[in-house]
Amino acid sequence: MLNQRLQQKLLQKLSPQQIQLMKMLQIPTAQLEQRIKEEIEANPALEEGENLEDETPEVQDEAESPVEETTDAETGEETDERVEEEAKVDDEIDISDYYDEDDEGVADYKTDNPNEVHDPEDDNKSVPVAIASTFHEYLESQVGMLDLDERQQQIAMHLIGSLDDDGYLRREPDAIVDDLIFRQNVATDEKELQFILSQIQKFDPAGIGARSLEECLLLQLRRKEDPTVYTEIAIRIVEKYFDLFAKKHYDKLESIFSIDSEKLKRVVDEITKLNPRPGNVFAGSQGDAQITIIPDFILANNNGELVLTLNSRNAPELRISNHFKEMVNEYKNAKIKSKTQKEAILFVKQKIDSAKWFIDAIQSRYNTMLMCMNALMEYQREYLLTGDETRMKPMILKDIADKTGLDISTVSRVANSKYVQTEFGTIQLKYFFSESLTTDSGEEVSTREVKKILSDMIGAESKDKPISDQKLTEILNQRGYNIARRTVAKYREQLNIPVARLRKEL
Repeated sequence: MLNQRLQQKLLQKLSPQQIQLMKMLQIPTAQLEQRIKEEIEANPALEEGENLEDETPEVQDEAESPVEETTDAETGEETDERVEEEAKVDDEIDISDYYDEDDEGVADYKTDNPNEVHDPEDDNKSVPVAIASTFHEYLESQVGMLDLDERQQQIAMHLIGSLDDDGYLRREPDAIVDDLIFRQNVATDEKELQFILSQIQKFDPAGIGARSLEECLLLQLRRKEDPTVYTEIAIRIVEKYFDLFAKKHYDKLESIFSIDSEKLKRVVDEITKLNPRPGNVFAGSQGDAQITIIPDFILANNNGELVLTLNSRNAPELRISNHFKEMVNEYKNAKIKSKTQKEAILFVKQKIDSAKWFIDAIQSRYNTMLMCMNALMEYQREYLLTGDETRMKPMILKDIADKTGLDISTVSRVANSKYVQTEFGTIQLKYFFSESLTTDSGEEVSTREVKKILSDMIGAESKDKPISDQKLTEILNQRGYNIARRTVAKYREQLNIPVARLRKEL
C-alpha cells in the first residue's frame, strides 16, 4: 500500500562558485598559470590582457522586450523552460555586472596587494626551462659503440627503456622476452638477453643496468681504475657478506678477514663512496620536467617587522572579453530581437558568468591564502623572526581556523602543497603544524622542538658509540620532557634516523 507524506530535510549544498574556490585553493602557485590557461582555452569570454582600454559604452537597463512566439519545426512546440529563460534575458543582462568602466579590464587580484612592490624588470622575466639530455637518451647514444647487429640493437634499446629512474633493471627476463616478441616481433631468449645486458652494464655511469643493490656496487667496484687490496676485500664483502655489512656487524667482518678496525674502515669507505642509484646523476630520467619549488608566499624580515607578500608572478591578468561585451551591447541596442539572437545571447551570458566566477575564484583564493598566512605568521612570529625550531609553538589546523573564522577544511587546502620563502629557506606550510607536548613545568611545547633536540643530540653523539633510544629517552626526561621510549623511536623514524646500531661508524 502506497502512503503519501510530507518530510522536511535540512541539506547543505555547495554552490558552483564554492566548488570552484575549493579547487582553486588546492592549486599551488607552480600550477596556477597552467590552470588559468586551461580556463582561457575553454571559455572564449575570458581573456588574458594588460591594461587594455575598454571602449564599450555603459548600457543602462531597458524595458523588457516581448518574446516572439516561435514553434520548433520538429516537435511543433517549444519547452516552457526555454521560453521562460529567454523572457528573462533582457532584464538579467547588465554590462556593469561584468566590468567596471574605470578598471580598464585589469583583474583586481593583480592590484589589491598593498605590500607588493612592482618591479618593471619582472614584466620581461620568464621562468627558465632546463634543456639537457635525459638519462635514457644518454644511454641510447652509447648503443652505437657496441658491436651489435640491428636486431640486437633493438633489444638493447628495449632494455634501456626498461630501466627505472635509479638505473636498475627490475623486470624479470622472461617478461622482457615476451614483450619483445609480442610488441616488437623480435625473438630472443634469456641467454642472449643476459649477453646484451652485460654490454649495457659497461656503459657510463658505472653501475647501470644492475638487478640488485649488490650487483650495482659490484659493477662499480670492478671498474675501479686503481684497485687496491681494500677494493678486493670490498668486492668479497659485497659478494658474500653483504648482510653483515648492511647490519654493521663490523666485529664479525674483522674476524672473517683478520683485519683491524682501521683497515676495515678503509674497506667500508670503498663501499660507502659508491653510488647506489647511478640513474639519479641525471635529473628527470624519464624526460619529465625538473621539479621546481615556487613559493606561494614571500616573507621578509624588515628590522624585526615581518612583511608578507603573495607570489602572483605566474598569474596573468584576466578580464572579460571586449568582443563578448560588444555582443551584449548589440543585443541591448537592437530594436527587434529574434529567437536566434536570444539563443546566442544566452550562450554569451553563460560564458560571461563563468568567466566572472573564475576571476572571483582567483580573487577569493588570494584573499583566503593571505588571511591564513597572516594568521600563521602571527602564531609563529618568534620562529619566523629567528629560524630557531625550539621557538616554534604547537599549532594545529583548528588554531588557524579559529583565528580566521574559516573552516578547518579550507585551512587544510591552503596549507596543502603551499610554500613560503623566508630568509632561512623555503618552507612547506605543513611544516608549521605540529602537536603539543607537556613539560614537567606544565608548559606546552611543540613536538617539533623535541624533534630538533633529538636530532641535535644524535648529531653530537660519538659515532663509535651511538646513543640508544632508551638513553635518549632518559636524557629528554631529565630535561623535563615527558616522553616515552616508543615515542622517541617514532620521532627518530620520522626524522629518517636509523637505530643506534646502524649509526655506528668505525
